[in-house]
Amino acid sequence: MPTVIPVKFTYAARDLWFDPAGTGAQEGDHVICTTERGREIGLATADAREVTPEELASTIGHAQLREVVRIATDEDLERADELARRGEQSLPAFRRHVTESGLDMKPVGVEYLFDGEKAVCYFAAEERVDFRQLVRDLSREFHVRIDMRQIGVREEAAIVGGYGHCGQELCCRRFATGFDPVSIRMAKEQDLPLNSTKISGACGRLMCCLRYEFEAYRDFKGRAPKRNAVIDTPLGKAKIIEYDTPKEQLCLRLESGKQIRVALADMTASEAAHKKSEELGCPCRPDTVTREVLDKLESPDVQMALAELDRKSGVLAEPEVDASDIFVEPKRKRRRASNGAPSGEKNRQAANASAPSGGEGPGATRRRKRRPGDGGAPAQP
Repeated sequence: MPTVIPVKFTYAARDLWFDPAGTGAQEGDHVICTTERGREIGLATADAREVTPEELASTIGHAQLREVVRIATDEDLERADELARRGEQSLPAFRRHVTESGLDMKPVGVEYLFDGEKAVCYFAAEERVDFRQLVRDLSREFHVRIDMRQIGVREEAAIVGGYGHCGQELCCRRFATGFDPVSIRMAKEQDLPLNSTKISGACGRLMCCLRYEFEAYRDFKGRAPKRNAVIDTPLGKAKIIEYDTPKEQLCLRLESGKQIRVALADMTASEAAHKKSEELGCPCRPDTVTREVLDKLESPDVQMALAELDRKSGVLAEPEVDASDIFVEPKRKRRRASNGAPSGEKNRQAANASAPSGGEGPGATRRRKRRPGDGGAPAQP
């Protein structure tokens, strides 16, 4: 079986396969390869591996599998950096010539091949452009052979680079090896807002990352009950109000208004659900949450509701109070309560009864005698 190694080039949209040809190239090595455009330097993105002839034919078609010339040396890397700087310096001249020619095109970048005898000018345009005169002008400016290449908006974003809504570098610039199709259905399946400013990338097209979790969302929704479906629980009926696909959980709202989260793997399907799935010929979806599942939840509200349910059904008896927790009433207070008089009232009644008429008994109000010099006018001499 043939052996191939994937190589990533700076301005290539996807990895290209090459024959290592006994060079010993490994993942992370910079290698010199011969392409249809000439000799170029690229980065090996994986180790060499064997592939079947069918897999090779489906990838490169009828094209010839080219070989890796050698692993790049320090001199090769220095030359690659020099050519990259030369391309950046040539971009303003490319833009100036496009403006002077009045062509409806947007210059994106200039790439010098490794041998330095050819420059590839990348541009974006909505329609075909007649750039024959522009090629002659650029050839006189750069003193190399010029190759014009028209690219799309997604390739333009990959070349220019930038940052997405997530704050990270664009996927097409950082690690993507190709442009797979993305549809609006993928955004709908993931319950994303259908707002073009939120689901579109720097290129103006749908974000490539919409495809990454699409299969996971579709698989979860294919196994979970439908949204707003009614679920049987020990605490009564519950309705599904929300999905948590990354955790594979469902948010349920009970009749009491409380909300609980249950894992899809912990739910079971009733006999009615199995019978309905057989009649319709569709996968069986769970529709029941058992008591064992609710017992594992750490929600205090759920545990109190389960305890109240057990008390009503007679499974759980009323809680008994420990004798040590009972507060003992003092003897004096119990004796007063048994006599029927409020605290202190009996003593006051007895004192008033024993006091003589007009006398000063224990219960009578005493009046203080005023002494000379104690308030009032001073005494006369």
